[in-house]
Amino acid sequence: MEERLPILILLGLTASLANICGGWIVSSQPRFRRTALNTFISLGAGFMLAAAILEVIPRSLALSKLAGPAILGGYLFVHLVEHTIASHFHFGEETHADEIFGARAAWSALAGLALHAFFDGALIAAGFWVSMQLGILLFLAIFLHKIPEGFTAASIMRASGRSGAAVVGAAAAISISTLAGVVSIAWSYALVQTALPFSAGVTLYVAASDLIPEVNKEKGIKVSVGVFLGVVLFLISEFLLGMFL
Repeated sequence: MEERLPILILLGLTASLANICGGWIVSSQPRFRRTALNTFISLGAGFMLAAAILEVIPRSLALSKLAGPAILGGYLFVHLVEHTIASHFHFGEETHADEIFGARAAWSALAGLALHAFFDGALIAAGFWVSMQLGILLFLAIFLHKIPEGFTAASIMRASGRSGAAVVGAAAAISISTLAGVVSIAWSYALVQTALPFSAGVTLYVAASDLIPEVNKEKGIKVSVGVFLGVVLFLISEFLLGMFL
């Protein structure tokens, strides 16, 4: 792992900066093109779904006999969080000020996103413990939805009437949480047998229960095709990485 650590830290920083980028879009672009955001959401959904089912879950099951319960636990954990702590957000632009009406609801939604981000980082680090190829694949899967994630955090704050500083700070908080997830696993192989399958469940939920429903809200075929393109992008990435790593 020592030789992979610099690459892991660099990719972790890159993923976290994508959160900042999403927040910057909200704070600096009052009329951001929704289609551009939907492209990231649909590609990320397909890529993450393929990564979870074709790579992370099989690798997790090979690592531990308790991987199955851990995967289910990760899935149910996010389900619980999103229906209790963070019941007021969806991925994408939050425009329903009547739903995000106060500081408590806004900060609760942000806490839910921060948990998402933490397990994103943990998944990347756990993947690097298994192999360089898996780590890079998981980075790509996470990276594709990091801009929408930062965008979501910042738009929640804007919809709740918070200041410009709070809008930027929300994206920064998500960014820090991503890095914290990376660091929490980067120096401890003992955590991988639990972190990889649990994060697999989290990833499966984000892809299938968060991102896909966002795609399904859009009319027309273009965004739906993006999900399939995300799967194809995963398969191409896996093939190319297999050739060179």
